[in-house]
Amino acid sequence: MTVQAQPSASLLPSRPMLMAGGLAALAAAGGGLAVLATLTLIGWITAPHVGLGGGLAGALRSAGLLWLVAHHVEVTVRGVGRIGLLPLGLVLLPAALIERAGRWMTHEGHVTRLAQVGPVAVSIAFPYALFTGAVAVASSTAVAAPSLWQAVTVGFLVALLASGFGAARGLAPWRKLAMRVPPRPRSLILGTLAALALLTVSGALLAAASLEVHLNAYKAAVAALNPGFGGSALLLLASLCYLPNSVIWAIAYMLGPGFSFGIGTAVSPSGSALGAVPAFPMLAALPVGTKAAFPAWIGFFILVMPYLAGALAGLMTVRIAPTPSLEAAPLWGLVTGSIAAVVIGLCAKFSGGPLGSGRLASVGPAGGESGLVAVLEVGVTAALVAGAANWLIIRHHVRKLSAAAAAADPDGARPAGAAPLARVSGPAPAVIVDETDDAGGHRIHVNPWAEESQ
Repeated sequence: MTVQAQPSASLLPSRPMLMAGGLAALAAAGGGLAVLATLTLIGWITAPHVGLGGGLAGALRSAGLLWLVAHHVEVTVRGVGRIGLLPLGLVLLPAALIERAGRWMTHEGHVTRLAQVGPVAVSIAFPYALFTGAVAVASSTAVAAPSLWQAVTVGFLVALLASGFGAARGLAPWRKLAMRVPPRPRSLILGTLAALALLTVSGALLAAASLEVHLNAYKAAVAALNPGFGGSALLLLASLCYLPNSVIWAIAYMLGPGFSFGIGTAVSPSGSALGAVPAFPMLAALPVGTKAAFPAWIGFFILVMPYLAGALAGLMTVRIAPTPSLEAAPLWGLVTGSIAAVVIGLCAKFSGGPLGSGRLASVGPAGGESGLVAVLEVGVTAALVAGAANWLIIRHHVRKLSAAAAAADPDGARPAGAAPLARVSGPAPAVIVDETDDAGGHRIHVNPWAEESQ
């Protein structure tokens, strides 16, 4: 008699998945809203003249609007228009809380394998989206009204991605988690992340260099505002929240199209054409003048960085999962670079937005244009490098196998009637990944003509 082992009681979930997901979503949303409400109330108490009208109820509505802004929800202000240039750094607050909620679901026993990450993420994202919609309705006033459809849609997407990330992260460490992914998808993911990481570091260095060059203008802008001690702290916090936006704008600058700060303006490596900009110190780092903002040798390194990112993506794609087909390797490199380009285009789209309905209705890089140029620079370079690297890998292993065959039969003498040595025309199976093999390499091949040949 076979006795089947029962799972430990400590590993079984204590409540249904939908109920646990709802509790996790409410805890994450309530925690983020409580943090921003506390900051808003402190500002309302210490500086009641800042414009939080309506007493305590008005301060709470302002906290709700700030919480929705943290989810990148546009707000329409009466007499001004849509405000969509929102700080991406503020998104880290709700994303971190939702990520912890996803980990909690894993620790509660709702995630035991990667296939369960998706249902758990949906169980958190759906009630979270309902909560963001309710906050949008409650925070709407005659003066400022958040976008309801954006609140529901973006709330669902942020919760889905962050909770899925947290649930997968709680399942296993990164190295073990990566080994559970098949070689081909793993090569695409890691190649994309490598290209994006290189571009992010380069964009951060470029933004820092531009701020250093225009440091005097930055100090003058801060002095003109005269914010005081408390205002300086809030101004520094706002500048830190806009740092991801500046890095993405720097990446668009490196790609070539650059960005705009108002209708009819442009900031690119070849020069800038700007009008009046708001009195925000971070904007003092914008390059001005019709000529290039950097010397020619620095401009060369700025423009070559997207190509280096594409080369890194193509190299990692082939090194992680080489392919025996020379024609397929450039295609996989192009896929990796194109995925990175899509991410760049989406980030460029969300890093900008309108600042009213007037001249500043168009601010930031164009997402579609940045993504298309990234495909041509990062994607095509990744395809070329992947093809060349894959050809070198195959050539190297063909030479090794040919040398091994020559060493096994140095004189070329073969016994009479013996089969000749097969000519090596491809790499070793131990090195090349068979992407059509779904049996882990364990197959039994039966020769139906074996008896006749004997």
